[in-house]
Amino acid sequence: MKKRILFVDDEPRVLQALQRMLRTMRHEWDMAFATSGREALDILSKTPFDVLVSDMRMPEMDGAQLLDEVAKHYPGTVRIVLSGHSAQEMVLRSVKHAHQYLSKPCDAETLKATVGRATALCNFLNDNGLREAISRLDSLPSLPSLYLELVEHLQSPDASVRGIGDIISRDPGMTAKILQLVNSAFFGLRREISSPAQAVTLLGVETVKDLVLAVQVFSRFDGKGLPENFLNTLWSHSLATGVMARTIAKTESDDQSAVDNAFTAGLLHDVGKLVLGVNFPAEYGEIKSRIEHGDCQPCEVENKVLGTTHEKAGAYLVQLWGLPASIVEAIAFHHFPGKSLVEGFHPLVTVHVANCFEHDNASATTKKSSYIDTVYLEQIGLLERIPEWRSKCSQIIGEVKANE
Repeated sequence: MKKRILFVDDEPRVLQALQRMLRTMRHEWDMAFATSGREALDILSKTPFDVLVSDMRMPEMDGAQLLDEVAKHYPGTVRIVLSGHSAQEMVLRSVKHAHQYLSKPCDAETLKATVGRATALCNFLNDNGLREAISRLDSLPSLPSLYLELVEHLQSPDASVRGIGDIISRDPGMTAKILQLVNSAFFGLRREISSPAQAVTLLGVETVKDLVLAVQVFSRFDGKGLPENFLNTLWSHSLATGVMARTIAKTESDDQSAVDNAFTAGLLHDVGKLVLGVNFPAEYGEIKSRIEHGDCQPCEVENKVLGTTHEKAGAYLVQLWGLPASIVEAIAFHHFPGKSLVEGFHPLVTVHVANCFEHDNASATTKKSSYIDTVYLEQIGLLERIPEWRSKCSQIIGEVKANE
């Protein structure tokens, strides 16, 4: 079945150019073209669309207003900005409602790839309600203590890039959002970034201040309807997994980007639990209860109750937000790496192993690699590396705990 794409721009010549540029996609996409926000909403009211691609600066109803309306009334539609205008005020108005941002001029291959990934997402989750719930998210809740620490730091006259980056890199929700912004062309920085600290450096202190204090791109976790200590436990596990994934990457590679990828993938590997918990607190409370009482494996319980898993929900969100593919893959397959197409050393490997190590540590079980996919690691030639990885990770976690 063809995917439906709606393009919106007040310049007829731009729409004509898009039609020519995307002519080769007509067998895969049903495309419609609107010259105003009002016309776009009229089209949407009659026919559902999978993806909306809109300009920003338009008369009567600009792109930010259109995105706001689409987010409210058609949340399942993926929202992409394609604009040549990068005025800070206009960009700040769009960051809450746009999933991704592309700058004009945009070459055909980049546009096709971005829209193609967005349409592929429609097949990733079977539940329309779940897709809509995730698409509505404009932020992920953060640990209250870290959120307050960040706000206080930003309000201080001594606010620094290093200080901001350190706080954000300790929180999965903040990290996911800041990487969404820096990996799209929201601020003209279109490049693949996996380090939250580097993202903050590229954006700068003043832009981050505007985003956090004025636009409020981060949100504080209120815990309504969720089990007590839900976020503290998730935060502790995620950070420890990120630290160990980074440690494993350092033993295998001198490439700093590979190390950054491993840490961020580890920090975000369970972000799907946050997604499900925020959207379905009652159901996720039941899931937590069943897991604690030994009712099957977590993924099986999630499937029984919600019809999906935290791996799928997390991967859906970070791909929707345009994070690097290596991080998406690590999140999607961190429990079952053998189901992926990944070969060789990859962030997925570091996250899968680090996650197992961390669960072993948390449950005080034996030091056997009971959850590690040894068949997969043997296939890619890395099984023999487990003892050294475990030793290094035990050492680094011991140092972290000693300094707490």
